[in-house]
Amino acid sequence: MVLNKGTFAGALILASLIGTVADPAQAAYIITFSETGNDVTASGSGAINLAGLTFITSGATLSEIAPTFATEATGAAGHVDEYNGATGPFSFGPGVFTSATTGAGDLVGVQALGGDPPIGFIFVPMGYASGAPLSDTATYAGQSFATLGLTPGVYLYTFGSGTDADTFTVEVGAPVPEPSTWAMMLVGFAGLSYAGYRASRRESAATA
Repeated sequence: MVLNKGTFAGALILASLIGTVADPAQAAYIITFSETGNDVTASGSGAINLAGLTFITSGATLSEIAPTFATEATGAAGHVDEYNGATGPFSFGPGVFTSATTGAGDLVGVQALGGDPPIGFIFVPMGYASGAPLSDTATYAGQSFATLGLTPGVYLYTFGSGTDADTFTVEVGAPVPEPSTWAMMLVGFAGLSYAGYRASRRESAATA
């Protein structure tokens, strides 16, 4: 297949958008918060290497967020194993505790506390096997980044070293475009392709 100028330009833009979305998946585990309509949604995936962490205790928790305490847990309410040994930001916004309206999947979370030395905790499902795939979601209905006190940004937590080095990333992203916005973007791509097609036809006619 031969791409004309417009199609190639549209493909480059689309590839750029896809690359922007896909890059964070390279992290060992990443949880992304997005504004979707009138709600905030959280979606996590990846795996966690426990070798660089120290087991502390097990207990029950639920899907919630407390940005001012650098605390988030996403997934179905249940029991988790708690480990320490992570380091990272002590806050990802001024908000206090808010429970998720719904949560599903593996219960995974992080909490970072100040002090000397600082303490960072990682929460995984009880009995979690190091390196196993994790996937979870949560919805905060009728909320926004502002009402939850979430400050947009990327918050990176690290633990382990050498071959056991690992990361846990909390990403508070920009609002997700509404369906009408996606439709306008697709129309724009179609317009670019058509413009390229017309240009190529004119060039062909000129050289004929």
